[in-house]
Amino acid sequence: MLKKYQLRSYNFRLVAILLITSVYALSIVNSANSSYTLKQGVGIAAAFIVMIAVSFIDFNFITKYYWVWYLLGVLMLLAVLFFGVSSHGAQRWIKIGPVQVQPSEFVKIILIIFTAKVIAMNKNRLNTWKFLVTLGIVLMIPIFLIFKEPDMSTTLLIVLIVLTVIFCAGLSYKIIGVSLLVIVPLVAGFLIYIINVPDPIIIEKYQRNRIVDFINGRNNTDTDATDSGNYQQDYAVQAVGSGQLSGKGLNNADSSSLKNAGYIAEAQNDFIFAVIGEELGFVGCIFTIILLFTIVIECIITAVRAVNFEGRLICCGIAAYIGFQMFINIGVVTKLLPNTGLPLPFFSCGLASIMALFIAMGLVLNISLQRKVDSDDDMFAEDFRG
Repeated sequence: MLKKYQLRSYNFRLVAILLITSVYALSIVNSANSSYTLKQGVGIAAAFIVMIAVSFIDFNFITKYYWVWYLLGVLMLLAVLFFGVSSHGAQRWIKIGPVQVQPSEFVKIILIIFTAKVIAMNKNRLNTWKFLVTLGIVLMIPIFLIFKEPDMSTTLLIVLIVLTVIFCAGLSYKIIGVSLLVIVPLVAGFLIYIINVPDPIIIEKYQRNRIVDFINGRNNTDTDATDSGNYQQDYAVQAVGSGQLSGKGLNNADSSSLKNAGYIAEAQNDFIFAVIGEELGFVGCIFTIILLFTIVIECIITAVRAVNFEGRLICCGIAAYIGFQMFINIGVVTKLLPNTGLPLPFFSCGLASIMALFIAMGLVLNISLQRKVDSDDDMFAEDFRG
């Protein structure tokens, strides 16, 4: 489980970036809603300690029990389904003592590990329909359980993460082309169904309203603005725009501040980027994006230098996890995407989210400690594409 590592191989650069990001994020949380500062600060500190501990555990030892992690993830999601705590029309949490935990946050990492390990063990079978269909069926069990919470945004995010891992493993372009020929018409048909059916069976009404509201724009009369969440995005866009170049300042008392007036919903959670835009302006927004993008790049660099194929796939999956979640969250806040409930990585409040992210970083740090690259393995396994 524990190996002897050369300390000079430790990725202190990534640790420093994460430390800067954490301090910066906590200052934003404090400005957004100071009542969450202590709780979030303790959560970040605990998560940082867990990250360091995980970074010294051989990732091969962790992936060895991939089926155990998979079953644990499914059991947690089943616990949510039968014994979960409901909030805002969704049942996504389980209560453990005084703490509420959202298992889907940890399932993101579990499915990255599981997918990477299964593909690494069946590398030569990757471009066969039998293997892909079997893997898809197994992965659809936890994904479906998340969808039933309901949590469509996390469902879509996990699908994107898994598809990225499979693509980086060397999925054939022929299979990608055939898949797109099937998926694109299905997605188009789904959207047509959602738009034309007021009470769809597949998804919740409020989810349908958010999609229709986004497609039709603010003039849509078919949905209630408070139900669709369109007003949240409208105020968020106004807040980001009002910050201009350098913002109004953290913890300001500006009477024109939308945050101070209580117009930014979930200011410390899903819409924290709106607080960054209003209080730190364009400069703060760019700095936030650069920090997160740098973490993604560090994951990719670690993937290139990883000791084996599954280590590379895990790093690619974690890079996709942070990158896609960042893109979706900022896309929602700036109204480029329909309203969803995904947090901004490392910034939004949520102990489960923070802990899951730092566990993922611990895996990346351990993989970076084992830098000897097999000469017959190419990062994106081009030799398996046909």
